[in-house]
Amino acid sequence: MSDTDTFIDEVNEEVRRDNLFKMMKRYGWIPVVLILAIVGGAAYNEYTKAQTRGAAEMLGDNILAALAQNDAAARATTLAGLSAETPGGDAILQFLAATAQAEAGDTDKAIASLNAVALNGDVPEIYRQIASFKALTLQSATMPAAERRLQFEALARPGARLRLLAEEQLALIDISEGQVDAALTRLQAILQDAEIDRGLQQRVSQVIVALGAKPDVRSGI
Repeated sequence: MSDTDTFIDEVNEEVRRDNLFKMMKRYGWIPVVLILAIVGGAAYNEYTKAQTRGAAEMLGDNILAALAQNDAAARATTLAGLSAETPGGDAILQFLAATAQAEAGDTDKAIASLNAVALNGDVPEIYRQIASFKALTLQSATMPAAERRLQFEALARPGARLRLLAEEQLALIDISEGQVDAALTRLQAILQDAEIDRGLQQRVSQVIVALGAKPDVRSGI
């Protein structure tokens, strides 16, 4: 290789280094920013998780403290004063408050707490169904039977999670209206349902016996 070729190679290498240096000066901040963003994002994510975990633990401690109170009215007041960060957590608080309110004899507040869950579109449907069911059972002495029947029929639709429990309540409404045959037909159908559990089976069988009939219990339960 001639001295001229060597000189040209050296010049080209110098030019490449110079261009690289210029690019680093111009764009070198980009990887730094990316690194800072990644590190900062990870730190913020951990901070958020810690905050959420801390809030959940504090809420759990407050719930346990409220439930430890012997007086139902005091439990209800304490639980009603708590708040959760999520719709699901708030629904659980409302359920607990409604139970304490009902035990304290404040049925109207219990119904209001349950209806707040039943009408909240942000909570899972099963929560809303349970709230509606419990609210209806608390109104057995105050809500007209026809209105309760309509609402229990909505909960007893095919595929509904509380279908059999709603059917049981419909049978009780039949009995209260003197429709014993209709009640027995409904109760026997519950016993034959594949989704029945042992507790419901026992309750329904007892009602059938009380009505003077023989339970047609499904085998294999």
